[in-house]
Amino acid sequence: MARIPQHVIDDVRSRTNIVEVIGQYVQLKKSGSKNYSGLCPFHNEKTPSFSVAEDKQFYHCFGCGRGGNVFSFLQEIEGISFAESVVKVADLENIQLADDYRQTPQDNPENSAHQQLIQLHEKASEVYHHMLVHTTAGQEALDYLIQRGLTEELIEEFQIGFAPNQREFLERIFQNESLNTQLFAESGLFIERDDGRLADRFYQRIMFPIRNAQGKIIAFSGRWLNTEDFPGEDQPKYLNSPETSLFNKREVLFNFDKARSEIRKEGTTFLFEGFMDVLAAWQSGIRNGIASMGTSLTNQQIATIERISKELVLCYDGDKAGIEATNRGIELLQEHSRLKLAIVSVPERLDPDEYVRKYGSEAFKELAFHGRESIFSFKMRYRRMNRNLANEKEQIDYVQDLLQDLLQVDSLIEQDRYITQLSTEFQISRDTLQQQLHQLKQTRRQEARQPAPVEYLYPDAPVSPPPQPTTVRKTQLEKAEELLLYRLFTEPSLNRRFKELKLTFAHEHYQELYVLFDTYVEIEGEMIIAKFLDFLKDGQLKNLVITIASLKVPEESTDQEFHDLIRIIQTSSLVEEINKKRIQQQEASQKGNQQLELELAVEIINLTKQLKQAK
Repeated sequence: MARIPQHVIDDVRSRTNIVEVIGQYVQLKKSGSKNYSGLCPFHNEKTPSFSVAEDKQFYHCFGCGRGGNVFSFLQEIEGISFAESVVKVADLENIQLADDYRQTPQDNPENSAHQQLIQLHEKASEVYHHMLVHTTAGQEALDYLIQRGLTEELIEEFQIGFAPNQREFLERIFQNESLNTQLFAESGLFIERDDGRLADRFYQRIMFPIRNAQGKIIAFSGRWLNTEDFPGEDQPKYLNSPETSLFNKREVLFNFDKARSEIRKEGTTFLFEGFMDVLAAWQSGIRNGIASMGTSLTNQQIATIERISKELVLCYDGDKAGIEATNRGIELLQEHSRLKLAIVSVPERLDPDEYVRKYGSEAFKELAFHGRESIFSFKMRYRRMNRNLANEKEQIDYVQDLLQDLLQVDSLIEQDRYITQLSTEFQISRDTLQQQLHQLKQTRRQEARQPAPVEYLYPDAPVSPPPQPTTVRKTQLEKAEELLLYRLFTEPSLNRRFKELKLTFAHEHYQELYVLFDTYVEIEGEMIIAKFLDFLKDGQLKNLVITIASLKVPEESTDQEFHDLIRIIQTSSLVEEINKKRIQQQEASQKGNQQLELELAVEIINLTKQLKQAK
């Protein structure tokens, strides 16, 4: 990989809007005239502290302190090198780069195995897709998919394929390619037999490629194809790739790579149970649908969705298992997520794919957008399951459970509506229900105030209070130095005036930053924060620049402000020098060195005069 010249890096940066790039990973909202804010993707938070400055082209999190330009954002969130981040930004913005600047596996040995494993999966997908679409062996599978309502365009879009009923098929294909045979065993595409030979993991299955967030194929899910010759009675309906260095099913969401832009635009995510449901929704015009990997939703997947979405619509199967899965999903999301939730309950115990096939795409689209119900409405139906509401005790238990659920409803209008429904149906006075709800709220508040019990490895060990977080407050001098640097960064004329004073910053790290800034401006001719961050090598100085550039101050300085800042720095330096001389004078007195003591006294008098003049 050739070194990317500085002018190419500058060109990519100048033609890129950091808001558009970060907006593909974080749900951003306009905050003020020039900034955008959202939830930080680098740490868990429920109140947005992540800010993106469009005019200065940098980001900063006031919570965890991370910050930088568009390149450092991609380095951090994707775990890639600086050069890779430049290429990634160029690709995202459709900026042409020479192939010499693109990394190959040979350029980076650490990434070599990772890239080659992806290459194996990409090649396997190509082979499986060819088998489905262009061979006699795949005709029965293709007929089945067409019968299920999938179009040729959809099959092509998702690169659906077919693995024939041969256990050495893929390995034979791979041996004719220039692929690393040493990685076959750990790819997840093969099973190792007792004698050490490899056999294809997937056979007689319709193959669905699974992609990571960047659209690279990292695994497969294969659906068994029943035929007269291969009934597959002992085979699982779906078989997924095992977990590998590429594939962690707790982190991956099917179709997230394709759905991401639509989710970001609409602010809404549809979550389905299966791949076929996602495909049916896609064909119905719903392009923001995803699915978890055949397991319950995980915290990692929730965090991924939260970064780009405001609302999550659960659209699971309408049978009993689907309803139970919906309830589990609601409880997990209410505990661990800030997402607004809604439910699409598919009638007649159908799954979304079956509903589309029975009633058509337009009917499903109407259900998905205009047939949603609230969480509490779902809970009312769910709590009725397996209950005999003709029985008085079961009625009371049902109402008690729903009042607990009602605590999760923030809207007073919704609460009032549901209390009215319960009051009417079970002939309980509204006052009684509201009083009971109030008591439950009080109990919950008291429980929330109780400290959580602490378990100790050694019960007899002395208990010490947990350390309290400490906030380091900046002195008046530090605040003045930061504000002065901010003005020097943004107003070139002030830097000329400052250099004429031949003044240095009192703190070494501010002085170091100023020297680097002045050197950078001499080279470049102007101060561009996003570019200056690449110029700096020290991570602490980069963070300091982000902190200074994020100061909330008036846009333009005044002469009075500049003089005040200079005075604070000058007087603070003099005070520090006077204090140092006084300590030396005290030490001279203790040693009986009267001559030195007298000299220091004169110096202190002169410094004190300078201090008065400066004030």
